[in-house]
Amino acid sequence: MEYLKLLGILIIVVGFVLKWDTTAVVVIAAIVTGLFSGMDFVKLLEVIGKSFVDNRMVSLFFLTLPMIGLVESHGLRDYAVNAIKKLKKLTAGKILNIYLLIRELAGVFGISLQGQVQFVRPLIAPMVIAAEDQDKKKLTESEIDLIKGRSAAVDNFGNFFAQNLFVASGGVLLISSTMKSLGYKVDPVGIVLNTIPIAIITFILVFAYNLYFDRQMKKWEGQ
Repeated sequence: MEYLKLLGILIIVVGFVLKWDTTAVVVIAAIVTGLFSGMDFVKLLEVIGKSFVDNRMVSLFFLTLPMIGLVESHGLRDYAVNAIKKLKKLTAGKILNIYLLIRELAGVFGISLQGQVQFVRPLIAPMVIAAEDQDKKKLTESEIDLIKGRSAAVDNFGNFFAQNLFVASGGVLLISSTMKSLGYKVDPVGIVLNTIPIAIITFILVFAYNLYFDRQMKKWEGQ
């Protein structure tokens, strides 16, 4: 009978392979697992409902997708590209360094820029491409992909190594509560103080690499 508790995993695997509705598959798998584990049906529904309410903020991500489409359709992307083209001295590396600084400073105040989909793709990457494209007749597909990848990497560096600079951020509170549950005295302020040198080192290294990235692009331009 113990093996019957694993039916939920099988349902998820089969459901994903057959491309069934994801939400329905997960809910059915949870119900099957709970029932074979001996849970009361009403209690099981209470657990599922509580889990949904506790994690409802995750679903807010989907609300950003229409917003991104509206932003692009109303020309924000084109406006940003045209603005960069007017600033002749801005290079791809300089824009990425400015964005990295903004990303880390936002982390200090607990402000999330929402990363790749909501910020980098519709705004930062086109700006970097425009800055690099103004010195060349046309960028190749491989160069454009490289710039997109570099833009995404800078966002990851700024987010990952500076996300714990705010004392009330989710990461800081999670680390603090987890360590305390394991018997270690960890203060949220101490976590932030230890994150500061990491964020500074990250900024210096990525700043230098972005300048090197500019040199690489200029080298390819001469080929």
